[in-house]
Amino acid sequence: MDLNEVEILLIEDNPNEAEFTIRALKRYNLVNKLVWVKDGEEALDFIFAQGQYSGRSIEDVPKVILLDMHLPKIDGLEVLERIKSDTRTQSIPVVVLSSSPEEHRIVTSYNLGVNGYVLKPVDFDKYVDAVKEIGLVFSGRIHSADF
Repeated sequence: MDLNEVEILLIEDNPNEAEFTIRALKRYNLVNKLVWVKDGEEALDFIFAQGQYSGRSIEDVPKVILLDMHLPKIDGLEVLERIKSDTRTQSIPVVVLSSSPEEHRIVTSYNLGVNGYVLKPVDFDKYVDAVKEIGLVFSGRIHSADF
């Protein structure tokens, strides 16, 4: 896959939750090209085309970022803050997918400019429905196709 044509950047450290998200997106054919990164440092490297992703063009931003809050190396709030504070990336829609209903994280996320905050349900069918809602919101940005 060409890393300059990413539609969804999934930032999730838990392989099971990443698989749930990917399966839910596939079920409703909501994405062509998805890249999954497993920590905040790798996410920032991808977004800002640095480190192992220095061959990417920073101008080719993902159409939407699905961001977990509790990440190793660099926390999700810091990732969100970096995305929304840089003029090159601040317009990328970011949806937080979190299993934690910590009110301060929700409030801080919205203050930083997040486009949505979705609590991850434990039940897979409910999780699929939550991801489907995200897809409906961003359907103009994400092309329907299998990946």
